Amino acid sequence: MAASAGPVLSREEVDRALARLGAERDAVESALLSLQDHPGLRLLDGAALAGRTQERWAVAGQGVPLLWALFDRYSEALASARAVRARKARPGAPELAELSELLTGDAVTVPGGAPDGPQRLGAPARLVERVSLDGLMDRMNAWYATVLEVVAAADAVWTALPARIDLLIAELRRVQTLAASLGVRAGTHPLGDDLDALDAGLDGLRTEVRSDPLALWRPARVPAQRGTVPDGGALATPSGMVDTERFDLAGRALDDVRLELENLLRLRDDAEERLQGVGDLLQRADATLAEARRARGEVLAKIAATEVPAVPGPASALRERIVVALDLRQSGQWYRLAPLLDALEDAAAKELARARQSLTEVTQPLAVRAELRGRLDAYKAMAARLRMAEDPEVVERYEKARWLLWSAPCDLRAAAAAVARFQQALRPAAEADGGAAGGIEQGGAEQGGAEQGGAWAGGEPVDGQAVDGRAVDGRAEGGRG
Repeated sequence: MAASAGPVLSREEVDRALARLGAERDAVESALLSLQDHPGLRLLDGAALAGRTQERWAVAGQGVPLLWALFDRYSEALASARAVRARKARPGAPELAELSELLTGDAVTVPGGAPDGPQRLGAPARLVERVSLDGLMDRMNAWYATVLEVVAAADAVWTALPARIDLLIAELRRVQTLAASLGVRAGTHPLGDDLDALDAGLDGLRTEVRSDPLALWRPARVPAQRGTVPDGGALATPSGMVDTERFDLAGRALDDVRLELENLLRLRDDAEERLQGVGDLLQRADATLAEARRARGEVLAKIAATEVPAVPGPASALRERIVVALDLRQSGQWYRLAPLLDALEDAAAKELARARQSLTEVTQPLAVRAELRGRLDAYKAMAARLRMAEDPEVVERYEKARWLLWSAPCDLRAAAAAVARFQQALRPAAEADGGAAGGIEQGGAEQGGAEQGGAWAGGEPVDGQAVDGRAVDGRAEGGRG
């Protein structure tokens, strides 16, 4: 045998090299046995592959038998070196030279060209090559990395997605059943179209997971190109993550459809009650409008020199829409009833608000008259407290204001002016009293129905009753003053 091109190892260096190489050989054997039993490898061997997975496995799949062939060459070379070392307890120079060649030189013959052996891009094709044991170990590590990367990635996808997709498809079937019970079907409602699209999308995703799992794998590094062998140690599991984006999007879309269908289901259960609520709102609006019409007649009879707004009629168009809603409920078209019922509830609430606003506007003159009567009562109580109940001017102004406020029809502008003149008659006494001035400025409202006396004893007349004998049938003789 030719001498080693490198330095000759000492006996201690030979023994250390044999121990290291032996440990590496045992580690490789253990890794290959684990790879052989890997579930991903068994699935890849028996699956009908397509797309990226088919391309990658066409390269990586060669590595499984090749790894065992290279391992056998490695084991044979190591066994030869151990046999030489066992010849003598203290090997001489010829033995050490032979051992150095076996352990560090290019003493192992391996297949050279593709597909029987790994070939780097740009390298010339060779049928056989001679490599060292360390070089052979590097080659096994590289092929192991190529195989394990595909096997582990495919297994990760097959472990993570199929069961989740099956669960999502089962949920889709339940939602489709719910949709059918609500009359939601493809071609008649957008939710039905969405369910059909989700069904097709999940079937396609399940097929892709089975045949092309690597299409759903996102490696942490760029994988090896086809026909090449990556460098570096391989006995570590490749890192990356399963791409669940499309699965997650489908799950969220199905949740959205389910929520909308559950809203329709609640609508089916609550439709009668909600329609009854709309009818109740309209009844209250009609009653309020009727009250506004009666109040308008009263205002026209009791209040003079004022414009009373007209009272609007009932919302007939809204009632027609209620009839449509009842027909939709009867026919079970819940998806059409849902927006209509929401609009009806909003419109009925606005109709009631419109009726209340109309009543408020119509009765505003009566409210003004009531406020003026309250102010007059308060000033009357203030006059009694200030001991001005017998003052002729005060009595005259009070009687004038009272006559105007309790005569029908009431001239609000004249009555307001009369109440103001009555207040002014009390001002000198109130300013002299000091503490009462503020009460006069604020209308004396805090006095309310306080003490009565003097010329005003006996209470107030009702509308149309004679005041000092000057009212006949609710109207003042000689005009409104």
